[in-house]
Amino acid sequence: MSRQRSIEKILASEYISIGELVRLTNCRYSTLKFYTEEGMLPFEQEEENLTRRFPREKAIATIEKIRLLKQQGYTIPEIKELVEMK
Repeated sequence: MSRQRSIEKILASEYISIGELVRLTNCRYSTLKFYTEEGMLPFEQEEENLTRRFPREKAIATIEKIRLLKQQGYTIPEIKELVEMK
């Protein structure tokens, strides 16, 4: 098992893992996994067995947008359409 990177190192990184994204956004892992599977939260993966890498700034901005749209009463299909239009 690998050691967790410090918040400072995570904040200085261009790409982060889903676990690090959980720590930065206080979103549940299952929620981020759902967003990823629905195509709402893009990631990069060079090969099939490598860890998914999320562009830190873009991923955090997308999660904040999704949260705001949920608070405004949009449904998941509506949010998905709005996020994809970006």
